[in-house]
Amino acid sequence: MSFVKAKKHLGQHFLRDDNIAIKIVQSVDKSLSNSLIEIGPGTGVLTKFLINENYNLKLIEIDSESVNYLVSILKFDSDNILEGDFLKMRIDNIFNNQFSIIGNFPYNISTQIIFKVLENKNLVVQVVGMFQKEVAERICEKKGTKKYGILSVLTQAYYNVDYLFEVPPSVFNPPPKVQSAVIKLVRIDNISKNYNEELFYKIVKLSFQQRRKTLRNSLKIFNIPLNLREDAIFGLRPEQLSVRDFINLTNLIANI
Repeated sequence: MSFVKAKKHLGQHFLRDDNIAIKIVQSVDKSLSNSLIEIGPGTGVLTKFLINENYNLKLIEIDSESVNYLVSILKFDSDNILEGDFLKMRIDNIFNNQFSIIGNFPYNISTQIIFKVLENKNLVVQVVGMFQKEVAERICEKKGTKKYGILSVLTQAYYNVDYLFEVPPSVFNPPPKVQSAVIKLVRIDNISKNYNEELFYKIVKLSFQQRRKTLRNSLKIFNIPLNLREDAIFGLRPEQLSVRDFINLTNLIANI
C-alpha cells in the first residue's frame, strides 16, 4: 500500500483491490472515445491499468500528496495531471474532442460530478464510476419508486444508464461506512432535443421538490389554464412520470 494517507475532508477512500480496478477499467467502451479523464486517481489503482490501455489520458487530482505519488511512484507524466477541483474546472478546455470520464469518485461530491457532466453533455460521451450505492441506485432508478427523482430523470434524459456491480467497504482504505456500486453512463446521441431544456430542468426540479403533491399543485407557478389542468398527467405525482412523460409535459407547458 502507498504512503499517501487518505484525507477525510476530501472524501478519500482508496480502492485497494486490483481485480475490481481491472473490472472498472474494462467497463469503459474505448470505441466511444480514446480521450479519457480520470477524476480523483488518488494512489493510481485505476491509473496503472489505464496506462496500459494507451488512452489519451488526463488526471484531475485535488490532493498534492496524491499528485506527487502519481508522478514519483507511477511515473505518470506531470503534464497530463491537472491539480485542482474538478467541480471548479472548465473541462471543455481539457480536450478539443469528445471524451469519457472514469473514477472512484469522492462520495461527498459525486452528485455534483453528475450535474457537471450534464452541463458538459455535448462533450462527455461516457462515464464509468464508483458511487455510494444509494446515489448509484438513484441515478439508475426507473419511475414508480421513492428513489426515482431529479437525478434519475435528468441523467436518463441524456444517458443510457447501467448498474454494473456492487463493491463492499472492505476493499477500500479506509473502509467507507456505506456500500458502493459501479455504474456506467453512455450518452444517447439520437435523442430528440425538440424541447426547451431550461424549462424541462425547471419542471423536473419543481415537481420533485414537492413530490408528495400532484403536478396540478406543484406546477401552479406556470399558471396552467383550467382546461389543460384537467389533463390526466396533472393528476399524477412526479415519480409516476417517465423521462419521456416529462419531456411531453415540458412541450405542453411551453405551448401555453
